[in-house]
Amino acid sequence: MTLPPRNPDEILRARGVDSRPAGRFEPYRAEREHDGWDIPEDQELLRTEIAMERARSVITRNASPDVPFDRSVNPYRGCEHGCIYCFARPSHAYLGLSPGLDFETRITAKPNAAEVLAAQIAKPGYQVAPLAFGTNTDPYQPAEAGLGIMRACLQVLHDWNHPLSLVTRGATVMRDADLLGAMAARGQAMAGVSITTLDAALARQMEPRAPAPATRLRMIRVLADAGVPVRVMVAPMIPALTAHEMESIMQAARDAGATAASMIPVRLPLEVAPLFRDWLERHHPGKAAHVMARIQAMRGGRDNDPRFGSRMRGEGVEAELLHQRFRLARKRLGLVREAEVLDCSRFGPPPRAGDQLSLF
Repeated sequence: MTLPPRNPDEILRARGVDSRPAGRFEPYRAEREHDGWDIPEDQELLRTEIAMERARSVITRNASPDVPFDRSVNPYRGCEHGCIYCFARPSHAYLGLSPGLDFETRITAKPNAAEVLAAQIAKPGYQVAPLAFGTNTDPYQPAEAGLGIMRACLQVLHDWNHPLSLVTRGATVMRDADLLGAMAARGQAMAGVSITTLDAALARQMEPRAPAPATRLRMIRVLADAGVPVRVMVAPMIPALTAHEMESIMQAARDAGATAASMIPVRLPLEVAPLFRDWLERHHPGKAAHVMARIQAMRGGRDNDPRFGSRMRGEGVEAELLHQRFRLARKRLGLVREAEVLDCSRFGPPPRAGDQLSLF
């Protein structure tokens, strides 16, 4: 797949990609052609746009054997962090938008998410089980600092004694350490913090608007100090680019307060593969062919393997060596704590004004 040339009228700052390829459902693809006129066009900085969506439902169900949860909530569509490898990029194609620049510059927020969430869990017959946040796009991406949608959802779950898990690389999670800590004290919250590299320069290239590695280590410390069990998500690991840092990342996270760890080799579904290839050619041309060859060695000779059971692990000698290194480091560092079993027994509606409260 050849990516379209970038729009020369757009000034890009801290963006993961520099093109806007059409999504896989679009019948037409745009190509830029010189019109023969040498009149300079006005250039304009490409800014992030936040569109508001009135959600009718926010709990998404899944039956995937590859993930340890059956329901999740995503307060945002798209993610301004702009991580080049993000497996969620193809989801923007369902909106008729590009998994490229549109994914990181045209964000949809659900300002009524907390209200809808409260209504859904209050329905008769609702069966409580932990809700997962951050399974597609980051609930603590930059927009959350001003909109507070995730904070409102947390408050609902806190009041209903509803357990949750979350995955993030967004620094705004530290703002909510009070609510998460209170829920963790009741056995109802755990967090995962994603760290892909300790190299700040590489992180700026791969994850241009995500917090720096040092900030993510501070996030682990703040959450751990609040009593929240924290898992370091060493994911994705990219061979010949970041995989050599795996043990160092785990050590730094353990020192910051993480008690568990997980690892996933990079996967490049659908439109992500050509975007990632283009990024490699722009930022690491000398390594591009080698990195892709090593990725394909873990994916049956392809850029991606979507099969259940394999997509999160990879296959072959390359993948097995990576997992073996991870297991040894996890054991050596004491990051072998099993996943928290979250308490669902206290779930129920919060008391209303005038209700008689129990003394016990």
